[in-house]
Amino acid sequence: QLQLVESGGGLVQPGGSLSVSCAASGSTLDYYAIGWFRQAPGREREGVSCITASGGRTNYADSVKGRFTVYRDSATVYLQMNSLKPEDTAVYYCATTGGNWCSLHSADFASWGQGTQVTVSS
Repeated sequence: QLQLVESGGGLVQPGGSLSVSCAASGSTLDYYAIGWFRQAPGREREGVSCITASGGRTNYADSVKGRFTVYRDSATVYLQMNSLKPEDTAVYYCATTGGNWCSLHSADFASWGQGTQVTVSS
């Protein structure tokens, strides 16, 4: 089973930027669509973005459109987050559907990383 590892979370001030990354441990992401999700305390997990294996198609939640950008290279999928707001504070997870199709619904995803904390606060 594909093992995903997130990195790059941290503390940032409102209006700032941060990038989180997702890589595969012991395997490759080449053939898989990758989704980004987040979960804040007391809230359900929310789909943020998704990118197909080729990078040719991306999806975004309305709450992050125009502020977040997902992209990938041969080994890593990145989520660039700009104009961050306190409500973006959450644990961010990457996940794969196990195929090359995108979704923002967590039930569609089979393999998950352990998550990385993003905190937006002054």
